[in-house]
Amino acid sequence: MAHSVTRRKFIAASAATGLGLGLAADGNAGEAKFKTTLKKGAILAKPTEDALKKAKDGGFEGVESTDWGVAPEEAAKCREAAEKIGIRIHSVMRGWAEFNAKDPAKLADSVASAEKALRAAQGYGADAILLVPCRIGGGGMAMPEAWDFKIELDEKNGHLKSVAAGDNEKYKAYIEAHDWATDSTREAVKKLIPIAEQTKVVIALENVWNNLWVRPALHKWLVSSFASPWVKAYFDIANNIKYVPVGPEEWIRTLGPLLAKCHAKDFKLNPDGHGGSWPSLRQGSVKWPEVRKALDEIGYNGWLTIEGAGSAKDLDLIFKGE
Repeated sequence: MAHSVTRRKFIAASAATGLGLGLAADGNAGEAKFKTTLKKGAILAKPTEDALKKAKDGGFEGVESTDWGVAPEEAAKCREAAEKIGIRIHSVMRGWAEFNAKDPAKLADSVASAEKALRAAQGYGADAILLVPCRIGGGGMAMPEAWDFKIELDEKNGHLKSVAAGDNEKYKAYIEAHDWATDSTREAVKKLIPIAEQTKVVIALENVWNNLWVRPALHKWLVSSFASPWVKAYFDIANNIKYVPVGPEEWIRTLGPLLAKCHAKDFKLNPDGHGGSWPSLRQGSVKWPEVRKALDEIGYNGWLTIEGAGSAKDLDLIFKGE
């Protein structure tokens, strides 16, 4: 889908900007009012020694690598370099995996690539991979506008009873595609759980603009359906801002202990609340003090990794609840 390209370009264009905005002055100082401690992360295409040094100098404590296809032995060398520098490669971004592909060969390739990402993460010393299981939409498929979703879920199987108020007949194709994606994702991830347990790397399923699991209850159902400590949620704090009025703080409280990691970025809603744009961190519609409060309430001691424009100094302010 067109947005996936835009999103990756957004990451690539802005990650370097985030690394170059200077050293944070006071680390986690000022967090005394919170019980939890957060860690500052950045995204690197390749965690080379030079890139890791730059991230460390920029005030970051760890990085997320997008190089999920690296051989485990090469990943282990990156881990050694990171340990020498005093920084951690804490996760790996696998990104899109077409688990809803009806072509068996494509589905098998997607499962195999996810396994490869798990083994690379083990080499890096990372404890999770970010995985987007699949995507649907396009081709004229009718679906509610982001602000019109009103979803009724069948708790027994994760299928959708309805997605909007009133007659849902026009959304039949979307509901069927959504149910297919839920079923196929569950089957594919089940195949990966033994690898995750073997490598001690969590499969963290991300919320993203893929027209799937757009409300926190749906995402929670999917993740919790595996009943496995090796499958959790990777929450992108801005990816669902367009689905007003449900804010990221509600997502955080709903996911609770299922939350493995967080991406920090912002989204600026248009004045009418319909659509928007991607500004720098803390310049959009995310209510960061509420996000910090919610993270503290659920006892989240973990990473906020910047995806897009922003700096370690921005994270310091967020960590303080500002």
